[in-house]
Amino acid sequence: MTDVGGIAAEQLRQIIGRLERLHEEKDSLQADIREVFAEAKGNGLDPKILRQILKLRRMAANER
Repeated sequence: MTDVGGIAAEQLRQIIGRLERLHEEKDSLQADIREVFAEAKGNGLDPKILRQILKLRRMAANER
């Protein structure tokens, strides 16, 4: 293994690969979320209100 600045090159490649895969998954999930919001809007729901509801549901009960 070749060390570059104290970090093994293979370990660095693995970390970069994992980060790339996670970003791809994140992009895919964001596209799915956009589709759900578009579907909700098509059914007459307001996406702004849905976002506010999601924000409130993520809060702890004592913070609401």
